[in-house]
Amino acid sequence: MKTRRAMPVLQVSDLSASVDYYNRLGFATNGIWGEPATFAIMQRGDVSIALQLLRAEEMPVNTHWAAYIYVDDAKAVHEEFQAAGIDIDRPPEEAFYGCLDFDVADPDGHLLAFGQDLDAEPHGPGLGADKGNG
Repeated sequence: MKTRRAMPVLQVSDLSASVDYYNRLGFATNGIWGEPATFAIMQRGDVSIALQLLRAEEMPVNTHWAAYIYVDDAKAVHEEFQAAGIDIDRPPEEAFYGCLDFDVADPDGHLLAFGQDLDAEPHGPGLGADKGNG
């Protein structure tokens, strides 16, 4: 069996507001389900993020990143978000793991990192064929 991709599923308090926010981040709405709407899939390039209307009484929020999204040019994405009026939680900076990345928080506080691998390796940190296996 071969794994194909992952899709984080984030709990949101207002599905419509979250869909609008992710649209502002350049994600297309790839489907909304339920009556009333309770689930949406957002897509930007090969990256999918699902938004699910909150099922519990308290919002589960990650203490750090809810998703790390690799991009070809972190500075360009940062500039795109600034032009769209997106609040930046952490400006672009080079990290010890070899990426240039920055953070934004969605309306429910889920932190998203957008990062560029500064190494020539095509898969990003930790995703090479022999890395992390021993």
